[in-house]
Amino acid sequence: MATEKTAPSNPLEQFVLLSKAAKGAAAVTVIKQALEAPGVYVFGELLDMPNIQELSEGPHASYFNLLNVFAYGTYNDYIENKATLPELTPAQLNKLRHLTIVSLATKSKCIPYSVLLQELDLKNLRELEDVIIEVIYADIVHGKLDQNNQQIEIDYALGRDIRPEAMKEMVGVLQEWCDSCDSVLHNIEQQIVKANTYKEQQNKITEKIEHEVANIKKTLKNTPQSTDMDEQMVTDSREISLQAEKPSKKSSKTKGLRGTGKFWK
Repeated sequence: MATEKTAPSNPLEQFVLLSKAAKGAAAVTVIKQALEAPGVYVFGELLDMPNIQELSEGPHASYFNLLNVFAYGTYNDYIENKATLPELTPAQLNKLRHLTIVSLATKSKCIPYSVLLQELDLKNLRELEDVIIEVIYADIVHGKLDQNNQQIEIDYALGRDIRPEAMKEMVGVLQEWCDSCDSVLHNIEQQIVKANTYKEQQNKITEKIEHEVANIKKTLKNTPQSTDMDEQMVTDSREISLQAEKPSKKSSKTKGLRGTGKFWK
């Protein structure tokens, strides 16, 4: 039973495989096909192939240089070196404009229409918006058109190939980032140590207070006579108040009797 062949996950892979057996003019054909193929926006693997590297010198050097423009450059780079590069087909021109938008998107989150019109060499906004929509549908840039402010807002952009000479700079940037991370981690560890020390101190203070409170409660429980004295004082105060009230009642009775005697006389 025959099995169905699946397309390679990397769109460039088929051209890399073809380049292994292609030399000279055949290798140029592979480059042309890769530059026009839909979905192919990175070219580093193809550039590294030995048969493609052989084109850097000789009659086909212009196509090798054109491949470098698509891998690392923009439409303006092509215009500046147009005299030494092959003429672009419509499909290649459109793809190079897409790659130019990707390069701009990696540098800024908001790209004004005026910048895009200049970088892509377009004459009106309708053409520009058509190209932007193509880029978004190609899934190499995520964003939205802001027609009121005449700009495109970028959320995501595809990563492009990196020039070999830029690798050392990238390593330096990554090393600085790693050093910064180490410094932050060291500071966090110091803060953790301080926090744990403070926590231990507070726990000791809490234990000391709880111990003192327990001793005070124990002391109060062992001295009940203070309560009896308080009760006795309350009883005595009640008796004194009752004794103070008795003379006033007698005097009121005496006055009443005297008044009655006078009336009968």
